[in-house]
Amino acid sequence: MIYFCIFLTGASVMVIELLGTRVIAPFYGASLYVWSALISVTMMALALGYFLGGRLADRSEGSLLERVIALSASAVLLIPLISHPVLLWTDPFGLRLGSFISAFILFTPALFLLGMVAPIAIKEATRSLSGVGASSGQIYAVSTLGSVAGTMVLAYALYPLVGSRHILMGLGALLLLLSGLFMWRTRSLGVRVTRFSGGLLLLLGGVLLAINLLKDHQAVEGPYQVVSERESLYGRVRVIDHRTSDLRLLSSDASVIGAASLATGQNRLTYQQIVSLLPLLKPGFKKALLIGQGAGHMAMDLQERYGIETDTIEIDPEVARAASDYFGFKPTGNAFVGDGRYVIRGLQGPYDLIIHDCFTGGSEPTHLLTVEALQDLRRLLSPTGVLALNFVSFASPERNQALASVRRTAEAVFEHTRIFRSEPEKDFNDFIVLASHQPVTLDSKHLTHEMITWLEARETPIDAARGVLVTDDFNPMEHLQISKAERYRATVVDWLGAELLIP
Repeated sequence: MIYFCIFLTGASVMVIELLGTRVIAPFYGASLYVWSALISVTMMALALGYFLGGRLADRSEGSLLERVIALSASAVLLIPLISHPVLLWTDPFGLRLGSFISAFILFTPALFLLGMVAPIAIKEATRSLSGVGASSGQIYAVSTLGSVAGTMVLAYALYPLVGSRHILMGLGALLLLLSGLFMWRTRSLGVRVTRFSGGLLLLLGGVLLAINLLKDHQAVEGPYQVVSERESLYGRVRVIDHRTSDLRLLSSDASVIGAASLATGQNRLTYQQIVSLLPLLKPGFKKALLIGQGAGHMAMDLQERYGIETDTIEIDPEVARAASDYFGFKPTGNAFVGDGRYVIRGLQGPYDLIIHDCFTGGSEPTHLLTVEALQDLRRLLSPTGVLALNFVSFASPERNQALASVRRTAEAVFEHTRIFRSEPEKDFNDFIVLASHQPVTLDSKHLTHEMITWLEARETPIDAARGVLVTDDFNPMEHLQISKAERYRATVVDWLGAELLIP
């Protein structure tokens, strides 16, 4: 019975830690800082639980396990009830501090109490001093196996089918059941136990479970309407309408990755208008690759305007589903669902145009911005082809080291680069980095004078010397993008409102 308890509590620790990102990421993104906050909080809470659990185990003359487990169940059931006000309260602290404080408040109580279980279990499982080593080794081994099981069951079975709130409710109910079984066991074995306090703790957990079950998901009042909301392994994917603005948005956590007119279905993202002109610079493009499908407008536009067949790569299956169901996306080539680096290695090419448009959580995935990643794309590019990399950044030199690093890295792989930005009058912008084996000029006879003037007004000089060379071995882009991620998140909060970002 003790080993069964240890197995389940070990699994619970990993489930809470992994679900932590799904609770916090829709509000703060899924950056390295969010993961670091969760891991740090988990380690601190477990360390404190181990320490105090051992002290209590030595001082207590009766059974503690059932009461500690009942308290941990209540702490787990409290997470979905208080996450909304906690996230709103921590919003003024910013991305880094806000995510850490949120993780600390939401997850420390449950993880601390679960950490207490192991030393208490060792005390109860050890009948003599000579058996301490064997008991502790077996208990920590079983706990670790439980953590493995919890990770696998969550990732491969539960999470693709059940939302994080319901998983937390189920976990709390399971811990309550476990506590009740232990209370029955201790009484049947004649072990001293305080029935009154144990019963009250079970009642508290039952009340919190009932509140969770009765609590309806409240629709956010305001001009925005959430049309669809699905969780995946990569983020909370939403389709959001703003009818008065004739706007439909596709978002993943706190990032807007697609926008269309409700009336016409046409793309509303300006930077994609720049990319759509690229086939006019070098007529004859036949095949394209879009990394980061999003709503899929770019692939459909290339087919409609130029007859270009476009293969697409999208890491999140829920984004791919939403693009088809709500934005009318129909593949014009092969549609791959998987991580860009993995899928790219299996492609043959050549492609005349490669569009690198990966954006999530307020920053671009850093492993797709390295020399090695761009070399993989160079291999797929035709001799006259063009790579167009979308990157959100600042134009001002004192704030654009991340963009300068992207240019420096691109120049290490390609002979020629140029950079254009979406809106010339704004410092915070979408930037399109064009890279090619041959010069990219604006003197094509297929461009009108208005098109050339429009593009020239958007060309932006970026000093690559201010950046760093990004490789798989040395990749500081997560750190370099932090000010951008904070600015982007503030923009989204101002635009949509903080309430809409919280699950």
